[in-house]
Amino acid sequence: MARPRILVVGAGFAGVGCVRRLERRLTGREAAISLLSPFSYQLYLPLLPQVASGVLTPQSVALSLRRSERHRTRIIPGGAVGIDTDAKVCVVRTITGELTTEPYDHLVLSPGSVTRTFDIPGLAEHARGVKTLAEAAYIRDHVIAQLDLADASEDEAERAARLQFVVVGGGYAGTETAACLQLLTRNAVRRYPRLDPALIKWHLVDIAPTLMPELGPKLGGAALDILRRRGIEVSLGVSVASVDDENVTLTDGRVLPCRTLIWTAGVAASPLIGTLGAETMRGRLVVDADMKVPGLDGVYAMGDAAAVPDLAKGEESAICPPTAQHAMRQGKALADNLVAVLRGEPTRPYHHKDLGLVVDLGGLDGVSKPLGIELHGMPAQAVARGYHWAALRTNVAKARVMTNWLLNAVAGDDFVRTGFLASKSGTLKDFEYTDVYLTPDQVRAHTASLRAGKS
Repeated sequence: MARPRILVVGAGFAGVGCVRRLERRLTGREAAISLLSPFSYQLYLPLLPQVASGVLTPQSVALSLRRSERHRTRIIPGGAVGIDTDAKVCVVRTITGELTTEPYDHLVLSPGSVTRTFDIPGLAEHARGVKTLAEAAYIRDHVIAQLDLADASEDEAERAARLQFVVVGGGYAGTETAACLQLLTRNAVRRYPRLDPALIKWHLVDIAPTLMPELGPKLGGAALDILRRRGIEVSLGVSVASVDDENVTLTDGRVLPCRTLIWTAGVAASPLIGTLGAETMRGRLVVDADMKVPGLDGVYAMGDAAAVPDLAKGEESAICPPTAQHAMRQGKALADNLVAVLRGEPTRPYHHKDLGLVVDLGGLDGVSKPLGIELHGMPAQAVARGYHWAALRTNVAKARVMTNWLLNAVAGDDFVRTGFLASKSGTLKDFEYTDVYLTPDQVRAHTASLRAGKS
């Protein structure tokens, strides 16, 4: 009898956590496990702002999927672009651009999320994100390039525009990105004697009335004070009306001459979810408490792409927030449920009480709320870094991150541009490939043509 085929889509916190648990709990005879990912690493996403600011090297937050020789999971280099749940196949676009199919008996969907955008004139052509490792590396190059170009320019207007930066999004990603990159430019300008430090301006813009409301008014206010003390202009209740090559126009009428718009205004579930034709909630796939997708045989979902009920809150409509903390635990819980299904045992609902939130603002600043205890300043930053360091999956990654932190604290940065993607604009679509997904009709047509070819 053939072994059941388990296909896990996505190598984020949830996907990797699920695969590693399955490997520990299942024997090779019980199931064949495959992991579908365009990259052979798990990205530690919360530390991307520190990669963008040069505190950490890209390799230190990219945890290899192949480092351990004892793991037996088959890694498929590609991305899922469609699912045919009737035929039980996943349509895969390989890293060479070819379309193939991967059959499954049990499908675990954890494709993560993409940057959420809106129909704002010029946004698609000019906005840059910090959602992938490549984007973080590119943003660092881009920001340093603006300093280089401003230093070389004899045009005062161009110089001022290149030294003005706009970050949209007052959540964790936007706040940390603005804070870390502002420190980068503040430290770098010392190496540019022709530049006036007063010309460097950072703007953090968010449509919400408060900064990071999840932290509560006290800590949100503390974060706001830290940013403004550093000279970052924070505009709340405001968004972007339009953007072009030289200006960002805000909804309050202000026109900011700048060449850098970093967009971090929330996330949306992977477009893969739309290929299933299943029920969604706030764009995320509706699942039961055990993370099974109702009405789809053998299909499960978790992480950013799934609306997993948050039983710990005791509210009927509550769903788990898209955080790494929940994703890691959902991966393990779903693996246990898959093992139970294969062995004919009952599954268990996912239940986890949030342990708190941490925000690293770079330098000696942070705001944190571990186990409900509100901290800010150096103690909060120590808690934030301690949490991230402990959450890294491998000892090698922990050693690299700690070494990077110590080296940066002692020696600082060299502010080197690598020239990465220098010939492209580096916009969201250049990195997140949101236009490669198939429609449900295209998925069915593709799988039907394959069946016809075999008959």
